Amino acid sequence: MRDAHHRRDDAASLPLSDSLADLRATLTSRLDASARTWLARALDEASARPGTHGPISAWELRLAEAGRRCGPARADAARVLILHAARADTADLTRVYDQGTADERRAVLHALPHLVSGPDALPLVEDALRTNDTRLLAAAVGPYAARHLDPHQWRHAVLKCLFTGVAVDHVAELDRRARGDAELARMLADYAAERTAADRPVPGDLHRVLALTEPATSSPPPSPGPADPHGKES
Repeated sequence: MRDAHHRRDDAASLPLSDSLADLRATLTSRLDASARTWLARALDEASARPGTHGPISAWELRLAEAGRRCGPARADAARVLILHAARADTADLTRVYDQGTADERRAVLHALPHLVSGPDALPLVEDALRTNDTRLLAAAVGPYAARHLDPHQWRHAVLKCLFTGVAVDHVAELDRRARGDAELARMLADYAAERTAADRPVPGDLHRVLALTEPATSSPPPSPGPADPHGKES
């Protein structure tokens, strides 16, 4: 039964951009008793920020355990909660990102909007955008990137998603940032033309994003009322 439970949950993604209270409630509801006990202990330990275990803080060791303890589909959520409980700052997040596995790096990217208010952690996003790891790219174009990437970087992040097959559903605030962006429209048209000239298919998501770049249309003026039979304006 436990294996069947894990397989069923593995197909369901957790809402990592939700409030942390909602994320914890959703995660807890999907864990078995032993995993719930481990998570509660890991969060308490992270909140207390105990001393290091060798060169690594004890709460950082829990990040490495999360996949085994909670299952692969739920490990990202557990790691985000542990990072938040530990009050990880930009230096902590950078260390975990630099030293961690791809899974731990992805969790750091998901945690950024919950932990870093300004652009200080942008180098982590920029590093992820240079990779071809599609799961890392999907995490990199989340809410933190939407808030802090400049227009040039953001446009290239969208194109990178199209290059690598990352669904643009992962791009946070796509509608807002793409709206009326003539330069993005030009880049998308050029990319589509290159693909067509090379007799290669144009990604379906490209047409979706291209449609979003059209400027918002203003409401048409109200139609005039019926003419005054005496030819006078009111």
